[in-house]
Amino acid sequence: MILLIVVAVALAVALWGISVYNGLVRRKNVVAEAWSGIEAQLKRRADLIPNLVETVKGYAGHERQTFEDLAKLRSQGQAQSDVAQRAQTEQAITAAIGRVLAVAEAYPQLRASENFQSLQKDLADVEEQIQLARRYYNGAVRDFNVMIEQFPSSLIAGWRGFKTAPFFEIENAADRAVPKVSFAS
Repeated sequence: MILLIVVAVALAVALWGISVYNGLVRRKNVVAEAWSGIEAQLKRRADLIPNLVETVKGYAGHERQTFEDLAKLRSQGQAQSDVAQRAQTEQAITAAIGRVLAVAEAYPQLRASENFQSLQKDLADVEEQIQLARRYYNGAVRDFNVMIEQFPSSLIAGWRGFKTAPFFEIENAADRAVPKVSFAS
């Protein structure tokens, strides 16, 4: 009888361990999937940048440094895999896009151009999608990290080498807002 109880307890502990491990793996994969969603939206934005720069450059060629900075940041961001570094670079890209759009404000003909208006709309849509993807990613990271840190699942997480995932954060509170891309008069 005692042997049967010991076997039942051992089986219950093993099933619990398997369940916790599978939950950790599932959440880890949700985090990876959520990050791929952010990367897809950042790629969409990066693909819009050359069009935006070329459109504005035709009207404001003397703003060369602004355009070069944005192009450099775009390349840098696409090469980064570390979430914290990528977040910092994307914050700088958002600021650079804001500077390009500020340059555009000085050119009424540019603001009236159909191509520029289309780019504005596309950029606003992408920025909104980036925000949604970032919220989803951060929610997935939160759930994953909580499971890693909570007892008793932390025992399995530590034993199997699970590490907490970083949040995709924007350090400057003013940069957390979606950039304003409307030039309505």
